[in-house]
Parts: sequence; structure tokens; C-alpha cells
Amino acid sequence: AGPPGGGPPRAGEPRPADTVRMFAEDAWRDVPLYQRAGLRPGDAVGGPAIIAEEDATTVVDPGWRAAAEERGHLLITRARPRPRTVAVGTEVDPVMLEVFNSLFMAIAEQMGLRLENTAHSVNIKERLDFSCALFDAEGNLIANAPHIPVHLGSMGESIKEVLRRDGDAMRPGDVYAVNDPYHGGTHLPDVTVVTPVFDEPGAELLFLVASRGHHAEIGGITPGSMPAFSRRIEEEGVLFDNWLLVRDGRLREEETRELLTSGPYPSRAPDANLADLRAQIAANEKGIHELRRMIGQFGLDVVHAYMGHVQDNAEESVRRVVGRLGDGSYRYETDSGAVIQVAVRVDREARAAVLDFAGTSPQQPGNANAPSSVVMAAVLYVFRTLVAEDIPLNSGCLKPLRVRIPEGSMLAPVFPAATVAGNVETSQAVTGALYAALRVQAEGSGTMNNVTFGNDRVQYYETVAGGSGAGEGFDGADVVQTHMTNSRLTDPEVLEWRYPVRVDAFEVRHGSGGRGRWRGGHGATRRIRFLEPMTVALLTGHRRVPPYGMAGGEPGARGVNLVERADGTVERLGGCDATEVGAGDVLVVHTPGGGGYGPPPA
Repeated sequence: AGPPGGGPPRAGEPRPADTVRMFAEDAWRDVPLYQRAGLRPGDAVGGPAIIAEEDATTVVDPGWRAAAEERGHLLITRARPRPRTVAVGTEVDPVMLEVFNSLFMAIAEQMGLRLENTAHSVNIKERLDFSCALFDAEGNLIANAPHIPVHLGSMGESIKEVLRRDGDAMRPGDVYAVNDPYHGGTHLPDVTVVTPVFDEPGAELLFLVASRGHHAEIGGITPGSMPAFSRRIEEEGVLFDNWLLVRDGRLREEETRELLTSGPYPSRAPDANLADLRAQIAANEKGIHELRRMIGQFGLDVVHAYMGHVQDNAEESVRRVVGRLGDGSYRYETDSGAVIQVAVRVDREARAAVLDFAGTSPQQPGNANAPSSVVMAAVLYVFRTLVAEDIPLNSGCLKPLRVRIPEGSMLAPVFPAATVAGNVETSQAVTGALYAALRVQAEGSGTMNNVTFGNDRVQYYETVAGGSGAGEGFDGADVVQTHMTNSRLTDPEVLEWRYPVRVDAFEVRHGSGGRGRWRGGHGATRRIRFLEPMTVALLTGHRRVPPYGMAGGEPGARGVNLVERADGTVERLGGCDATEVGAGDVLVVHTPGGGGYGPPPA
């Protein structure tokens, strides 16, 4: 803004000082140039035009109008209606689409902040091993916060299972808890709390909100509920099979405590479980409050419409990517010798693809079996990462894809198969197999490097970062959580305050990234010293098979797990292993590096 021009208001349009060239609406135009000092109060300039002054230049775009005001301001207003755009066959305002993309994600983020602030456990409060999301009345994922990919892509199955079994019986004030891998869950530590959202009279189900948190203790044969050698689901902890957690606004605390402390392998920390479940309920209530506020501002019809629009937009974004892909396949061997086989067949005309996991190993006797919901989470994650646009990860991303998973394989196991490693390790392997089949980038560490330790008094779980894979034009990142995991590592001060351990070292494992034209990221070395006897359980991968390189790049270094005993002896542990440690013993985890991309320099 500059000083208004002198003199009384004039009749008619002000006279331009010159004519200049300006690029507007995809073409060069001759437009009037006005001197700001010559504009009097009430003068109006229609775009396209330029208004110049000593220290500023104002561009008035076509369809806009600038008016000089008494106090020296220029007020710019729209002179013609904004054009409406048709996208993906649905009339939708592109500006409002971006607004609702952000609004839906912001609600999930606020749910996450509420959960972080109110949770009790280190695993949820400090490591942020949780996810929050919004769903429509059919259980389709609408939006999420950028939390844990393996949670988000699989959570919809939990929602749909609750709807299938309780749809008619649901009522306002109800909340459900689910962790059963055979009825919508992934593995038992991941407990999903689901809250339906009804209209004001309580008659119509409008949406659902959900929060999934990893409970660092839920029972099972080892403290921390991530056993290395479980063979049946009951050995991994307490089952929440469509559990009614809250009825008519009342927390069923005594009933839930009885569930947690019953069964062959009950929870060692039911108070902590209940505290975190309360925090998850509170997070869902925050989501409900924000949804109701959005409805109050925009109206239910508009919110419902844009829930559809964001899914349609995600579908179209993935179809554009799929239309540029080619066919591919990959045989991904794990350390146990089990194989994940995937073939991708692209129909470019339909801009759709079939992902066929035929040839994958049968259900495993151990716990590396992944429920199909975990496989769908990996598929959703991979194809969302191929989209360059900033869109929420939602169910629309899956519409162009058909996924075939052989029943009875390790990717569609049959009850009562153990699944605790399937969620964390096999999900990473499925992701690696898909990236290899699509020839996108080299493998990262390919494992979450799961470490649990504890006893009857304390239990702890963490995932340790490794190197990420390189790709065309970029090196891999050092010591970073890759793909299906996205949690923090507990601050050493908090870890040492809450548990009888000391962190001796956490450092870059230099030289572990695969060589190539673009180098794979380096892994890490983590050393934890124990101050009292505990049980340690490890679920880690790429201790036998190195993470693959791509396009001539070399593989990343394999991981190594060790225990340095207080008496000076060193014990080498397997990738999936458990051991007893005493005071003074040190666990050493060397995580894998990422694969390189392209032939290494000579």
C-alpha cells in the first residue's frame, strides 16, 4: 500500500501511464501500467493490469479488481466467479479439495497429539508407536496422520470387522478394542480402539475414528510380548476379539482387567494396558469433537461429499502412476529360507494392476506369518509412495489394484498360527519384494530390528534404525527407520530413567551401506548394558541374506546380533532369538545397511 493520490474522486476509469507485456492465463498480453501515486480514492483497476510504486509492484490478475481506498490501501477482490473444475468424474472444487485433504489429516494429527500426551507407556508416549485415522461409515480409510504405515494400511480391516459383527448393535457411547489377527488385527501387541460416530439423534452411523497403539506388554511367553519362538497365537498374549471396551459411555474396566489377567499367558502389566487404552479412547474423542466441529462449519453433506472426493482423488493419482509402470516380478528370500513371490501385471489402458503373490511359501511353523491385512498395508504404502502429490493415504489408493494372496500361505495364514513377526518383519519383506518387482529402488535394511527385554517388573520394546536403499539419483540415508516402521527411538535419558539399563553406544555403522553409483545408507550399532537380570528377545532380518542392490549396485551389509557377557565371553545370536542376560551383560545390535544403486565407480 502507498499513499493515496491527491484530488477529489474522479468519474470513470483512471488513465494508465503506459502499456507493458505481461504473461497471464497461459499467454502474453499487452496490459495497462498504472502509477500508484496517481490513483485517487475510489479509483478501480480491472485485471489484467500492473500498478507500480516506488517500493512495490502489484499484479492484478485477470478476473480480479483493485480499488484504491481512503486510507491508502489497495483492496483486491474477485471480479468474476472462480471457474469450477471437474476431476475424476465428480464435480469438485480443487481448492476445497486441498482444504479437506489438510483438514482430515489435521484431525488425525490432533488425535495423535492427544494420545501422545495422555499415554502412560514409554512405547506410546516416547517412541510414538501408534497411529490414528478417520473412516467413513463403510470402514474405508479417509485420512491419517503420518504415523506407522503398517498400522494405517491394515487398520481398515479392523474397522470393517467391527462393522460386520456389530453394525446393528452399535450405539452412541460404545467403543471397541481389537487385536485378533484373524479378525481384523495384525499382531497381538497392536490394540486398535474403534469409536463409532453417530448423528445427533444417535440413529445414523456417520463415521468411525480409530487409534492403534503397540502395547509393549500384552502377555505371551516372554516379557515384552514379542517372542522369538512362538508357534501358536495364544503364546503371544491376550486376545481382544471384537471386545466391547466401553458401553453407553462406561469403561468396562473390571471386565477388561479380567480379560488381561486371564488365559494361559496373561499380561504382566494390566494397569499400564488400561492406562493406554484410556488414552486411546481420549484420542478418539478428540477426533469426534473435531469432526463435529467440521460438520458445524461446512455441513454434513459437504463433509460426506469431500470424504468421497479425497478417495477419488487418491484413486486417480495412483492410476496415473500405474499407467506409467511396466510388468515385473521378484522372488524375495528371507533368512529362514521362506520366500515371498510377487508378480505385477499392469493394464496400461485401464491404468490398473494385478499383484499376484502365487508361489509364496506356505504358512510357517514359527511366527513370521502375516495376516492379509498386513500385506494390504504394504501394498497401500508402496503405491502411495510412488505418488508425488501431497495426498492423504486412504482407501482410494487401492481401487486400481487387485491383490491375489494364496490362502494358507505365510501371507494368509490359518488360525491359530503365530503372527508376531509377520506384522513387523514379513511386512518389510513384502515391501522389499514389491519395490524390487517395480524396479524402483534398492532394498533398505529390510527389517525393523525388533528388540524386546524385560522381566516380571518391567518390559520394553524398540525398533532400531538401519540404512535405506539408494535409487536413481539419490544415496540412501544413514540410520533411519525405513518403510513399514516410523517410530522414534526412546531418548537415552528416558530409557535409563524408566528401566535398569544403560545405553553404552548408538552410532553409525560406517561401511555397511552397499556400494554403487549411488550408495546405500549405513546401518547402526547399538549397545545396551543391563543392570539386572532380564529376558531379551530379538526379531530381526537380513542376518543371513544381505539387502539387495539394484541396477548393478552392491548389497548392503548383513546385520549381526551379539551379547557380550560380563565375564568377557561373546555369544552370537540368531536373527530371531532369545536369551537370558544378567547384570553387566551388553546386547550389541549391528543393523543392516541399504543396498546400492547402479554400478560402483571404478
